[in-house]
Amino acid sequence: MSEVKDDQYWMKVALAFADKAEAENEIPVGAVVVKDGEMIAAGWNRSITCHDPSAHAEMMAIREAGKVVENYRLIDCTLYVTLEPCPMCAGLLVHSRLSRVVFGASDAKTGAAGSIMNLLQHEKLNHQLEVTSGVLSEVCGEKLSAFFKRRRQEIKAAKKLKNGST
Repeated sequence: MSEVKDDQYWMKVALAFADKAEAENEIPVGAVVVKDGEMIAAGWNRSITCHDPSAHAEMMAIREAGKVVENYRLIDCTLYVTLEPCPMCAGLLVHSRLSRVVFGASDAKTGAAGSIMNLLQHEKLNHQLEVTSGVLSEVCGEKLSAFFKRRRQEIKAAKKLKNGST
């Protein structure tokens, strides 16, 4: 398979984990770690469920991958994630020594892989990652947009109910 087809395949796998997050009423972001063409770990957003602000999809997948390879350095591994990493996750990815990050939707509010800053390729850090952006971006972005649209409608309906309006 070509790299583009591989990237699309693994992003679809990450999207399936985003569905797990959404099923738990979490922001639908999924991530997978791939080494030598095999998935070695996966994660999805669990911040609400775990009462843990660090329980982002990337964090969960990287923690699992470290246990699988029995090393905190994930050399020759690629992370596929449906949303551009935030600064916290970008720092984690640099420290984990991943070779590459592939993400779907850009994040204009907290994106740290090029949207508002680029920690993954910052020349002053001791490690830089190869970054591929925009893989299945429309599908990834639509999943997030639909989630937040539904969430806003639920909040609006709850307010109406609380206020006794119909």
